[in-house]
Amino acid sequence: MYQKGWVAANDGNISVRLDAERIVCTPTGVSKGMMKPEDMLIVDLEGRKQEGERACTTEIQMHCTVYQLRPDVNAVVHAHPPVSTGFAVAGRALNLAILPEAVVTLGTVPLADYGLPGTPELSGQLRPYIPNHDALLMANHGAVCYGETLEKAFFRLETVEHISRISLVAEMLGGPRLLPRREVDRLMAARSRYGIQFPEGNEPEAPIAAEDMIAMKNEERFELTRQELVALLDEVLRVRGVLSD
Repeated sequence: MYQKGWVAANDGNISVRLDAERIVCTPTGVSKGMMKPEDMLIVDLEGRKQEGERACTTEIQMHCTVYQLRPDVNAVVHAHPPVSTGFAVAGRALNLAILPEAVVTLGTVPLADYGLPGTPELSGQLRPYIPNHDALLMANHGAVCYGETLEKAFFRLETVEHISRISLVAEMLGGPRLLPRREVDRLMAARSRYGIQFPEGNEPEAPIAAEDMIAMKNEERFELTRQELVALLDEVLRVRGVLSD
């Protein structure tokens, strides 16, 4: 993460579930590009330190919340990749069907409301999204991804930043052309073939397809007859004192 420029200084944190009761995690106040094995800590599922010399990451509760809600998850990574964090700062979720690989890998990446880092408030904002998503954006903060292995969690974070960069370029070129609903449904149905599984009862969220976007834009439109438009303009001018009764 440090080499890719997804974290600066001492940013970011990583954890891995060791067993049913223990988690190994990164310390606070140490650059992720300069850590040593002896810097790691072991905590319980409530975030209480069991072993280690350094202080635990201040965002351990966020990690514990993921493990508590997702028994299938064994690793969590959090960072501030510049482009995806830019989307989070702009209040934009990554919820458009733009790439088959992104639909299969992540479905959609929602944007959780802002919560103060290192506090229960942050975990509370993420809690509604964790059961049905493998990657989240955090408003004005960054991204968090998780998976069955540390490698999968890392790859999902890499995919989030990759999608963000492509989305940004598409926006600069006039806006993305979304995949149709039929293709999105086929891709979501194919996720199990690629080994992407959710716990029973959790339903992954599909991204917005082309038809969905058209419907959303149509809902925002309204029409006026010529007579209604003239009446509306007359009323505006009267309010401004330009016309008199």
